[in-house]
Amino acid sequence: MPPLFEREIESLKGVGPKRGALYRKLGAPTVGALLRLYPRAYEDWGSRTSIGEAALNEAATIQGQVLQKPTETRVRGGKTLYKAIVTDGESDLHLTFFNNRYIPMLLRPGQVYLFRGRVTGSFLKKEMLSPEFVPQGKEKAIVPVYPATQGLTSRMVCAAMEHALALLPKEVQDPLPAPLREKYGLVGLAEALRGIHFPQSPEELAKAKARLVFEEFLVLQLGLMQIKGGRRQENPHPVPGAFPEGFASLLPFPLTGAQRRTIAEAIGDMAGPSPMNRLVQGDVGSGKTAVAAALCWAVAKQGYQAALMAPTEILAAQHFQSLSALLAPAGIRCALFTGSMPAARRREQQAQLAQGEISLAIGTHALISGGTVFQDLALVITDEQHRFGVNQRSALAGKGTAPHLLVMSATPIPRTLALMVYGDLDISVLDELPPGRQEVSTYLIDSPKRQRAFGYIQKHLDAGRQGYLVCPLVEDDPDLPLMSLEKYREVVARAFPGTPAAILHGKMKNAEKEQAMSAFASGAVRLLLATTVIEVGVDVPNAAIMLIENAERYGLSQLHQLRGRIGRGPYKSTCILLTDAQNEDTLARLRLFRDTRDGFKIADADLKLRGPGDFFGARQHGLPQLKIADMANDMDILRRAQLCAQRLSPHLDEPVYEPLCAEIRRLFATGDQVVL
Repeated sequence: MPPLFEREIESLKGVGPKRGALYRKLGAPTVGALLRLYPRAYEDWGSRTSIGEAALNEAATIQGQVLQKPTETRVRGGKTLYKAIVTDGESDLHLTFFNNRYIPMLLRPGQVYLFRGRVTGSFLKKEMLSPEFVPQGKEKAIVPVYPATQGLTSRMVCAAMEHALALLPKEVQDPLPAPLREKYGLVGLAEALRGIHFPQSPEELAKAKARLVFEEFLVLQLGLMQIKGGRRQENPHPVPGAFPEGFASLLPFPLTGAQRRTIAEAIGDMAGPSPMNRLVQGDVGSGKTAVAAALCWAVAKQGYQAALMAPTEILAAQHFQSLSALLAPAGIRCALFTGSMPAARRREQQAQLAQGEISLAIGTHALISGGTVFQDLALVITDEQHRFGVNQRSALAGKGTAPHLLVMSATPIPRTLALMVYGDLDISVLDELPPGRQEVSTYLIDSPKRQRAFGYIQKHLDAGRQGYLVCPLVEDDPDLPLMSLEKYREVVARAFPGTPAAILHGKMKNAEKEQAMSAFASGAVRLLLATTVIEVGVDVPNAAIMLIENAERYGLSQLHQLRGRIGRGPYKSTCILLTDAQNEDTLARLRLFRDTRDGFKIADADLKLRGPGDFFGARQHGLPQLKIADMANDMDILRRAQLCAQRLSPHLDEPVYEPLCAEIRRLFATGDQVVL
């Protein structure tokens, strides 16, 4: 199929330069790319409903005969309405079309058509506004619905797709060889493309989708394995392979078994023939910082340097305070690099870093500025890694020669999904909380109990504690009846008169955000009114209470991150979820969160309920975009594809797999997408 991938989209009938630009906007610059633009949904025209049985406010397909020629009516604003009445022999359906002058020619009296749209009106007079329609006998049972953009409708894409499929050669070069397809029970590529775009039956659609999902997962897995294999260059920064007991003796507390295991795995990597490339994920408070400190200690003892990048200045400052206090007795010098530090101070530290006088640089994006140069960077650590784009992580790694990489995430990710998204990283899981970590009690209430909740918060404030109040919106939105910080500020001022409070949200300038978080961390602010911007943020051991308004608006993993902001000190802590949701599924989801503390169980539930989007926002993970595979619902196919990739990987240089390798190159060709 490569020739079709080289054939411009404008070569298709009916696609000129203007429409070609719209197809490019949809990610289909060529005919081959268009064939890989899969439907986002399907309309079932095969299941028909009588007019009398059609449910109000739901989509339906109705067969009816046009009773009379459609009438034309001009209304205010220069618009023209066309009205028609159709019958199925027992009931009538009233149709209205807007500004479509072709309706009188397309709907002929006495002819029978199929109409599909949302049924409105009343039980006595049912209506459809601008339904799709097709003459009886010319309909397809299953109609694809494509992604659209302004000026390019799904119907236009559908017509172009028919032309594109007609261009498929008789012998299509299939990325999956016949023996492999036979082994896994997969249809050929040409059959799959025809079946995914214009299926004749649900069974044909299922077979086509299974084939294309398997192929996409397989290509992605093989690509990630190649990247991982390509990184197996010589290790220029080896460290002794023994467990760093010298570091453990610096700690005022014993390491957990999970911490010792993770440190040993990472040190084993760093002592090996290739640089370490490892993801450490652990629940909030599982002790990832101690793992990072152990590895920094190990490289510093060999005369190398390390860098730790955090997403916010307050988090970077926190790491600096804890790590410098821990490592200073071992003679390891740390320095903090942030955007707000005085220029003279930054230049002085940059000079010391370049001379090798600083062993550990901790900071924000300031670490990747042009003026920051390392003498011998051996270890790069990113904290809360999903907050960084791929290019930022690459830029920091580029400050050294093949440095070891440690990626830390407090967002629990189901292991299968982690293997998928971080397929080029080895994975360690901190599945044990350090002793003394407080369990947070969680309650689910509705708005009539808000004042009682405020009274409970006041008790915590009277005891000297601090609290978070979380809202889903910054400003009021008339279309969304949700609590906003704008409105909540007044509510809180009345409920907690005289209590120092601050607001924090993502639209604020960085300096304003840092100021609010610093004031809360110091105790000058007792209540922090915030959006989810706090889910990765300041560690305030004195914060022991949190109230989350409109809790139904958040994913379980996001709620878990928010709840992780409290219970970080010695005080009993409470999280209150407030919702007026009536939907039983929503309430069941919130009850599951209320009763579950294990972040990985919550993540598994979230994956099933909401899909993978909750774990990775804005494609920060850097994976090529999946077109048809769904990591939440196609787990069984994913596992089969992973096993297949492991078997195939050593044999990809065989000629029979060249079409498969071409697909790998195509998937990973669009820019610097791949995770470090």
